[in-house]
Amino acid sequence: MPALDQQTLDAIRSHQDAIIEAWLTNLTAGAQDSRSSMRELTPQVREFWKLLIDAMGTTDVGNLQGREWADTRNFLEDFSRDRVQKGFSSSETANLIFSLKRPLFERVHATYGNAPEQLGRELLTVSDLLDTLGLHTVKAYQQTREEVIQRQQEEMLELSTPVVKLWEGVLALPMIGTLDSQRTQVVMESLLQRIVETGSEIAIIDITGVPTVDTLVAQHLLKTVTAIRLMGADAIISGVRPQIAQTIVHLGLDLQGIVTKANLADALALALKRTGQIVTKAV
Repeated sequence: MPALDQQTLDAIRSHQDAIIEAWLTNLTAGAQDSRSSMRELTPQVREFWKLLIDAMGTTDVGNLQGREWADTRNFLEDFSRDRVQKGFSSSETANLIFSLKRPLFERVHATYGNAPEQLGRELLTVSDLLDTLGLHTVKAYQQTREEVIQRQQEEMLELSTPVVKLWEGVLALPMIGTLDSQRTQVVMESLLQRIVETGSEIAIIDITGVPTVDTLVAQHLLKTVTAIRLMGADAIISGVRPQIAQTIVHLGLDLQGIVTKANLADALALALKRTGQIVTKAV
């Protein structure tokens, strides 16, 4: 993409106040809420404008990866990150760029109204530049959004796998929902860390809230039990309902050596017995 003609740059600079005013008008015309006010947008627009004008004087205005565009790229990435956190959509975020098209087109048209060939060339250069900047903004927005979603998923996984201390030396991990590789990893890390912190001897994995058990789920359970044993503790699986028991038998899964109980209460009673503790009713 060729550089803008010097005459175009001079015309844009000499009318920058009018361009910025029209830009802000376009930018806020469709705003339906108060997430971003004119007071907040005005300094952002002026900062971006300065970076844009400085970079537009380079030889290749379409090479956003060039050193001359580094500050502009960083601004758009920071702007996109801020917009994600405030709940804006990608189109609302990219509107920072696309709402500038009309004011710039009008200025270029006013400059080359009597030179149609040069007018078309300069309009095409401006349009390609703003499109490239807009795409970079959307890309930065999507990357930030994906990072936020990934972080939220990790936090939800941690919240959905709480390790509870039932008794001195006895931990319980109630599982709710489907087990997959990622969740199993989080489960093992949380459980093993708690075993180290509390010095517990027995960990109960309660699968009452697990809807189905297939070969993959069973493999994940076996990995968790193996990791627990490597830490010097023992494991009990509770919540084995009749349907799950039948499924395990039907699949031919080998759970030999693993203690299972029908419910958490039975598992806790066994754990207390193994740790040499007795619970009696008060008379």
